Amino acid sequence: MVLLPADRMDSLFSPRCVWVNGPIIVGAGPSGLAVAACLREQGVPYVMLERADCIASLWQRRTYDRLKLHLPKQFCQLPRMPFPDHYPEYPTRRQFIDYLEDYAAAFEIKPEFSTTVQSARYDETSGLWRVLSSSTSASGDVVVMEYIGRWLVVATGENAESVVPDIPGLEGFEGKVTHVSDYKSGDAYRGQRVLVVGCGNSGMEVSLDLCEHGARPAMVVRDAVHVMPREVLGKSVFELAVLLMLWLPLWLADRIMILLSWLVLGDLARLGMRRPAAGPLELKEMHGRTPVLDCGALARIRAGDIDVVPAVKGFGKGTMVELADGRVLAFDAVVLATGYRSNVPQWLQVNDFFNKDGYPKTAFPHGWKGQQGLYAVGFTRRGLSGASADAVRIAKDLGNVWREETKPTKRAGACHRRCISVVF
Repeated sequence: MVLLPADRMDSLFSPRCVWVNGPIIVGAGPSGLAVAACLREQGVPYVMLERADCIASLWQRRTYDRLKLHLPKQFCQLPRMPFPDHYPEYPTRRQFIDYLEDYAAAFEIKPEFSTTVQSARYDETSGLWRVLSSSTSASGDVVVMEYIGRWLVVATGENAESVVPDIPGLEGFEGKVTHVSDYKSGDAYRGQRVLVVGCGNSGMEVSLDLCEHGARPAMVVRDAVHVMPREVLGKSVFELAVLLMLWLPLWLADRIMILLSWLVLGDLARLGMRRPAAGPLELKEMHGRTPVLDCGALARIRAGDIDVVPAVKGFGKGTMVELADGRVLAFDAVVLATGYRSNVPQWLQVNDFFNKDGYPKTAFPHGWKGQQGLYAVGFTRRGLSGASADAVRIAKDLGNVWREETKPTKRAGACHRRCISVVF
């Protein structure tokens, strides 16, 4: 998100005011698209604001080429439109983008692109949300708009901003440093020694991709991590976990999952990856920490093609890196697979529904609705299935209010607005 300097904002003319006859949706990723589609089904108008120039910019601009959905497609489809039958069980990045574009076209979703939300605040006096945005015209001028409406849907999600860790000496590293959001393929690293910082799903898959393109990756495993097989006996481990949690207590389901992982993957502590004391389902349920699903990286670790190293203590002179175990190694490049974070605290003003990290304070499945017409979608830490469930709830809730308020009445009254434009 790019914020305008205060002096530049003050120098601009008063923003044009736009009355939104329905909710204002911030974000045109999968979560925002799901809400918009469900609202259309409910007959509720809306306006969608998106800072990028396309839908699902994370998938289109900030994902690597080999990426596939880590879960079976039935757990990743958006409401009211399944994936095409010919799609594989785990659609590719390109297939998922095509699906989202077809989804937007099918439900006639047309966001206001290249529109960055600078701030959103609830006006107690009027009982309305005031959303200040900026965009750049073809001539290069900054255009400021203020959208005003009764409802605000926050759909910017959990992955709005890249997380770059504060590691001593990183800024002085003389090799190439890339966040995974800018990584595309290991082909550019052929023959190089690459340090991958992070051992989540992205870190494991990037390490595998580097290995397959002739690089020599070393993956940093700082904390204990649950690594699970993607499938057991041809069955998705995620689907199996869902079934177990329906019939068994959490602790017992966790023990079964850990036993199955040990039987399929063996003792990972020998590879430098120890399991946390808490089970994978408990960590996911209580803290939102997703277990890593192995897509082939473990075999290359066992073969010695991918090194596992402990935490980075700091970056030294030139291209040297000091590890927590005292070793000092040289690397040609660094890939930061250190994740993303919510950017809600940067623009949503004076609101106690979200915590300081930009997540609803109320846990799933009750974190989709706040006070004063505020809604949140895409913050469940449960992937696309959680976002889809919240999108359906939000649209149904707004649809009920909308139908109640638009019922024909015996007396027709005039509605006076100070805004100069009405958006339907």
